[in-house]
Amino acid sequence: MKKIIITGGAGFLGQKLAHQLLQQTSLAFDELLLLDIIEANIPNNDGRVKSIALDLSNKGEVEKLIDDQCIAIFHLAAIVSSHAESDFDLGMQVNFDITRNLLEICRHLAPKVKFIFTSSLAVFGGELPEVITDSTAVTPQSSYGAEKAMGELLVNDYIRKGFVDGCVVRLPTICVRPGKPNKAASSFVSSIIREPLQGDSAICPVNPELQLWLSSPALVIHNIIHAATLNADSFGSYRTINLPGITVSVEEMLQTLKSVAGDEAYQRVEFKEDEGVNKIVSSWPGKFDVTSAQKMGFIQNTDFSEIIQEFIKNDISVN
Repeated sequence: MKKIIITGGAGFLGQKLAHQLLQQTSLAFDELLLLDIIEANIPNNDGRVKSIALDLSNKGEVEKLIDDQCIAIFHLAAIVSSHAESDFDLGMQVNFDITRNLLEICRHLAPKVKFIFTSSLAVFGGELPEVITDSTAVTPQSSYGAEKAMGELLVNDYIRKGFVDGCVVRLPTICVRPGKPNKAASSFVSSIIREPLQGDSAICPVNPELQLWLSSPALVIHNIIHAATLNADSFGSYRTINLPGITVSVEEMLQTLKSVAGDEAYQRVEFKEDEGVNKIVSSWPGKFDVTSAQKMGFIQNTDFSEIIQEFIKNDISVN
């Protein structure tokens, strides 16, 4: 019985991924396990889906769920940037130790599994070239970025040794996320669009000229699944991919909001700088050369208006 596992299955991306996996045909499976610290929703009450609430740092419990019938693991579980920065020990435990434990379990119990590790553009920072390429060195300026960078190196070494198959996908900042703001430094990227569209005010903590590398939730999920369908020949010697996004400044985002939803929505955004958030987010790059990713079949949004329209169609909740 073929099995797929999503860690972080109760989270926003985990739920989106589960829904899409149940609808696609490129990865055939019989069972989908959603693992998280809390119980996840089961999409459409599909009988193939099982939600399991557990602490992923409990290696013994996780070992019971992974075997040679497991064809893919999408490792999404993490604590977000500002939370990892404020609680170093928890960040290391969740963002790095759990990754190593999962890889060790797969090495011994499911060495042929496709292990898809979701990383972040937070692995970059400091003095960077104007455009990030596949060969740009990682120089994280936050604990979260460092933990993700260490995870990337670990996954690639396990792949090199033949302990697992798979790859690392670096996600753009995802916009627009539904729900409420969280502890991620990038949380404002969604809130300055989401809240005004829903009739609420929002705070923008950064300079309007700041450039961001963005992708819509739907395209991120599409690209994560696509990564799991690629064979080893699709990659070079290092299996880390910068997923496609679009470069948009904060001011361009707000002007697009104004064109889509009117001046009233635009006026709901107030600029109030947050030094901590600004320090983290401004260290992230805003431009990428994703030529290689596009040749491998990964896709990107056309413009920011498309991203807003996707949110309005699929996720908006007007008060």
